[in-house]
Amino acid sequence: MPLDARLNEQIIMVPAGDGMREVLETTVFRPSGPGPFPLLLMNHGKQAGPAKLQARERFIYMATEFVRRGYAVMLPMRAGYAQSTGTYRDFGCDMLGNAQGQARDVLAALAYARRQRWVDPQRIVVAGQSYGGMAALALATRALPGVRGVLNFSGGLRVDMSGCDWQASLTRAFATLGAYNRIPSLWLYGANDSYFGPALARRLFNSFAGSGGRGELVAYGPFKRDAHLTLGSRDGVAVWLPATLRFLQEIGMPVRQVYSVIDPPPPAETHFALLDDIAAVPYLTEPGRAAYRAFLDKTAPRAFALSESGAWGWAEEGESPDYRALASCQRRSSTPCHLYCVDASVVWPGGPGPGASAAGGAD
Repeated sequence: MPLDARLNEQIIMVPAGDGMREVLETTVFRPSGPGPFPLLLMNHGKQAGPAKLQARERFIYMATEFVRRGYAVMLPMRAGYAQSTGTYRDFGCDMLGNAQGQARDVLAALAYARRQRWVDPQRIVVAGQSYGGMAALALATRALPGVRGVLNFSGGLRVDMSGCDWQASLTRAFATLGAYNRIPSLWLYGANDSYFGPALARRLFNSFAGSGGRGELVAYGPFKRDAHLTLGSRDGVAVWLPATLRFLQEIGMPVRQVYSVIDPPPPAETHFALLDDIAAVPYLTEPGRAAYRAFLDKTAPRAFALSESGAWGWAEEGESPDYRALASCQRRSSTPCHLYCVDASVVWPGGPGPGASAAGGAD
């Protein structure tokens, strides 16, 4: 995915591990200028499958809101993920061991950040989503000068393995994290979270707070198809930002917008055809038309791309669905792919009209 010049995005390799022999692939966003800037240190979750196959995380919507408020943002991929070296640490059903193992890399990234001239070491917030949220809470059991708060977005870990009562193990781990907690935290969990539903989220928070942990739970309602994905959604900003700004203000962190970050304009609607006119979509064979028909039920933000070879691709939710749709299409096509639809607008620039098709197709 192209680096975002609006946010001065760059990728750096942060030293970590025993003897600093490992490196963490880390995305940095920051305002223009030398700084020093307050810092958001953001931590990713774990997707299904091998950690090494997980792509670099960006949390672009969150990064944008923090850069607008004058923050630098660092997002390290922990050991064994993406292009980071080292081995993914897996302690099975030992949830406390899992949290502490991941926090080790967060601590290395924090130490690196403190040494940078563009970071204000006295104004730092650590955040995380899902597994990254639990890692952030594990880090908060340490005395960390300058770290004023923790943001926990749907934090936890689900382990589906024989003999593992992962919910009970998670609850015990959060009790320990609460007992040793040193930094205030804000917790945000949605009602239709596919991993940590309302009852479990409340159980985890009560376990944490009941052991002495300092935190506030914001239990918000359903978000689209899965609240676990709120932070990665363009529309999720309206859900998490107000509570986050209130918390940041309480802990003495900046909340006022001081930099202008212009959102890229969407592709212009061309009126080539009506959105639901499946027969008007050019080049596609029947499997492609079936895919477009299914695409019309997908959630915005979304995009559908195609090429004259008959290849197609689509993406929904998350960051840059237009880019991901084009990339999906291009992997199957020997000719250039172009966007046909973005959200609810047909943006196809022209070309063969209804009934056009190609010999080949893709699914």
